[in-house]
Amino acid sequence: MRDLLPSTTFALEEVVVRLGLATLAGLVLGIDPEMRNKSAGLRTHAMVALSSAVITVSALDLYGDVRAHGGQSDPLRVIQGLAQAIGFIVAGMIFVARGSVQNLTTAANVWIAASLGIACGAGQVVLAGGATAFTLVILIVLRFTTRGFGPARHADSDSE
Repeated sequence: MRDLLPSTTFALEEVVVRLGLATLAGLVLGIDPEMRNKSAGLRTHAMVALSSAVITVSALDLYGDVRAHGGQSDPLRVIQGLAQAIGFIVAGMIFVARGSVQNLTTAANVWIAASLGIACGAGQVVLAGGATAFTLVILIVLRFTTRGFGPARHADSDSE
């Protein structure tokens, strides 16, 4: 089975777990925007987290392969590039309409999905689990506890 996965760093099972955890984290974070009919819902969050994990696992694997052959590389450059790319994507999601900033929370949710994908891809399961839990508290619990604070918001608004 190892021959099917020409990896120098990871066993097939470990890759599947890392990618699966990233996908699951993205799906969990996508539930809230999906229920509110946002354009970035379940599929978007799952794909952003999964793609981040794929890039991270790939970078770490390439790093291990290059090091095994006496070369030098820096997998943090891949993560830096990924963070910049996701930054452009989420910036494009934010817009101003009728004097109100829209989609900030949705953009932040996509950003955290990417971060969770990176953590899962790097095998940082405890970090990813903790961040997923905190994100769910922010998204779900704070929505109910902050009602009545500040100016009134439209029910379909995402202007946080």
